[in-house]
Amino acid sequence: MIEANNISKSFKGKQILTDVSAKFLPGKVNMIIGSSGTGKSVFLKNIVGLVEPDEGNVCFDGRNFTTSNRKDKNVIRREIGMLFQGSALFDSKTVEENVRFPLDMLTTMSPQEKLDRVNFCLERVGLEGANTKMPSELSGGMQKRVGIARAIVNNSKYLFCDEPNSGLDPQTSILIDDLIMEITKEFNITTIVVSHDMNSVMKIGEHIIFLFKGKKLWEGTNDQIIDTDCKELQDFIFANNLMKALKEMKS
Repeated sequence: MIEANNISKSFKGKQILTDVSAKFLPGKVNMIIGSSGTGKSVFLKNIVGLVEPDEGNVCFDGRNFTTSNRKDKNVIRREIGMLFQGSALFDSKTVEENVRFPLDMLTTMSPQEKLDRVNFCLERVGLEGANTKMPSELSGGMQKRVGIARAIVNNSKYLFCDEPNSGLDPQTSILIDDLIMEITKEFNITTIVVSHDMNSVMKIGEHIIFLFKGKKLWEGTNDQIIDTDCKELQDFIFANNLMKALKEMKS
């Protein structure tokens, strides 16, 4: 479990997050949603440790990541996998080299152990045999799958996904959503997804945090979100009579 406790953050005098607390559960797809500029990505960066909060702390299974020394932080970082919005693959490296990169950086595994682990992860995301391909030879959806393989190659306990469906067509987005859900369940990972894609929210959002102007206004499941009385959340989700359509889908 990941706990974010009373996180506040400002940049150059502008308040981005104000007293945001949340618990993210293992074996579930936890989602952070909200409109652009509302603090979603900053909140994620505070949790991962890319940004230090002005106030509050983040705990990974009871370990205070915010106040830990460098050695203890590195232990937690080795348990984290990250899927970036643009996949963030190394253009000059093959698929195999991209997926192997965390193992090269963080482990003392033998070359054969690394290859076995890379092949396992590539097979798990449906890309077996793609080892020698370059990122330029892959579709956007395949690049995202390579990114997922790299994110889990180090037996990650925590998976962070920043807008995983960005730039993908609807059919490919469904495939990526399904893969994120399957991997979360299969390996009991604590998964946090930042998204504004309501199709993804309704399909895989088991635990949802809604941010508005840097504050947490709502928390619940994708079943509960349909009947929310939070006006800001209604405005975000249910424009153009979407509420009625979603209720009809659920009935």
